[in-house]
Amino acid sequence: MMSVVDQMQAAVSDLVQPGKGILAADESTPTITKRFNAVGIESQEESRRSYREMLLGTEGIGEFLSGVILFEETLGQRSADGTPLPEVAARQGIVPGIKVDKGLTALANGQGDKITQGLDGLPERLAPYKEQGARFAKWRDVYPITANNPTRLGIATNAEVLARYAAICQAQGIVPIVEPEVLIDGDHTIDRCAEVSEAVLNAVFHALHRHGVLLEYMLLKPSMVVPGKDHPQKANPAEVAERTIRILRRTVPAAVPSINFLSGGQSPEQATANLNAMNQGHAGVPWELSFSYARALQEPPMAIWRGEAKNVAAAQAAFYKRAKLNAAARSGKYTEEMEKSS
Repeated sequence: MMSVVDQMQAAVSDLVQPGKGILAADESTPTITKRFNAVGIESQEESRRSYREMLLGTEGIGEFLSGVILFEETLGQRSADGTPLPEVAARQGIVPGIKVDKGLTALANGQGDKITQGLDGLPERLAPYKEQGARFAKWRDVYPITANNPTRLGIATNAEVLARYAAICQAQGIVPIVEPEVLIDGDHTIDRCAEVSEAVLNAVFHALHRHGVLLEYMLLKPSMVVPGKDHPQKANPAEVAERTIRILRRTVPAAVPSINFLSGGQSPEQATANLNAMNQGHAGVPWELSFSYARALQEPPMAIWRGEAKNVAAAQAAFYKRAKLNAAARSGKYTEEMEKSS
């Protein structure tokens, strides 16, 4: 039987492949209901199952995706022919993973900061997830940017929670994705985002070290360094890439095998262009620079599908295209002209 280290090494090798990234399809029921409602889809267990089966069943999607993060509901669902959805993914060469946090709550004395729940009972939950096919996990903490946030307390407490989660996963041979999301909401400058991002990542990696987390067997899922979405001055891809890589060089050890960015409220085109600029202009960094997008991959197919079987082929084509463009961005070969091609 494989040791937990061997299990994690095998999962990392399967997840970190040239030209591939990770699909985040782990929206909680309230979150996916909100997104379904926006395009006129009624959110029911069957519609959520059908939607995620459509994504995972897209022919050839394993060319561009090495992993998929699933919600607990999806991990236990089956395709129309009775195949467990994690197996549908695995047949495409896509490693199934599972979101294990239990969502956000206010941090006591945090002056508006949030903390993520779900550590209680996590070891007991991981065992059945693993039996259902999950080989990696994901936990998200968030950091709002205001004049006062995130506070020192918020940064330190969230870092401790992320490190505890990662250590618990590794003890069971599950690769943890560590997601410290600096939120895009607000009118802050790119300088302020960079300041917060550096402080957050410094705290996270100090906490991971304290908890004995093996950096070779984890993935980092951070935000890109961008101005707030309400800030009047936007940043071009070259600037986003330069500012993001600068912070990562200062904070992320070379032992981490891959950095899989979240899209965090960017449009699909923005997220792809920014990832492309990082891979095009910053060769020689010690990590793979990849993607783990939710809306930036799913927004086009969801809008096309609208819950109707007749739209499945067109929705899958849009999903395939979005994944293919991000795969090109993994090696700095994406161009705006590709957006116009079918």
